[in-house]
Amino acid sequence: MKHIIKKASVLTLLPLIAAAAAAATSATSVDNAETPVDTEGPAHLKSFLMSISMIGLSEIGDKTFLIAALMAMRHQRLLVFSAAATSLAIMTVLSGVVGHSVVAFLSERYTAFLAGMLFLVFGYKLTMEGLEMSKDAGVEEEMAEVEEEIAVNDINKGMDDVEKGGEATHAKQLRNSSTVTKFLHKFRELASFMFSPVWVQIFLMVFLGELGDRSQISIIAMATDSDYWFVIAGAVVGHAICSGLAVVGGKLLATRISIRTITLASSFLFFIFALLYIYQAFTISN
Repeated sequence: MKHIIKKASVLTLLPLIAAAAAAATSATSVDNAETPVDTEGPAHLKSFLMSISMIGLSEIGDKTFLIAALMAMRHQRLLVFSAAATSLAIMTVLSGVVGHSVVAFLSERYTAFLAGMLFLVFGYKLTMEGLEMSKDAGVEEEMAEVEEEIAVNDINKGMDDVEKGGEATHAKQLRNSSTVTKFLHKFRELASFMFSPVWVQIFLMVFLGELGDRSQISIIAMATDSDYWFVIAGAVVGHAICSGLAVVGGKLLATRISIRTITLASSFLFFIFALLYIYQAFTISN
């Protein structure tokens, strides 16, 4: 049985590794091209495939993946998918715009080198984490944490419904809360007019779960490239694929895939990205 599970884990990672290999091949063809005529298309494809592969390996079994998986067991799958995919798409666009704006202050050569060094650090950290994990390491601990977070959100929602009549108390609590809490509360109220409360809850949980995540930082770094819209598009597609996998059978998939295998595969991928970006930094024209 363990052999079958491990085989399934490797088969799940094969498309993502293939995408990374295709991206690396595309990058090599761009760098070795003698004329600039055909370089634009392969460069766009490289950015698109690198972004998809990075998101795919980073998000499977991640917190946002587990949120979508667990919520899909309690609510309609289409509703959970739309909320999670929309939240991640908005986060991706914002991250991409932030990353590309860095180019206005730093040269493209310098940002490519910094991105390469960042991926090198990520690759090293993931390698250390993967080697320290046991071969049977799973996501039980993080899944329990997500389940607890969902339960707390349900309790808070119930308390809000009970206290809806107390406007004075509610206003006082809002004044004493932090700026972020105020913003999220106002967003929840506004979004509740257009979407269901469950949709808003999933959207916010996924958005906050992705904030500051390794994949978000990676998108910011990759978007410093001139092909940042293709980086954003690839990340959106990657997030949509992962969200689809999560709502269809995410909990089962997360428990069957070896986290150690995913972690080490991710580290290998980040090392490839590091080499590509550092090489680009030393060969870029400007």
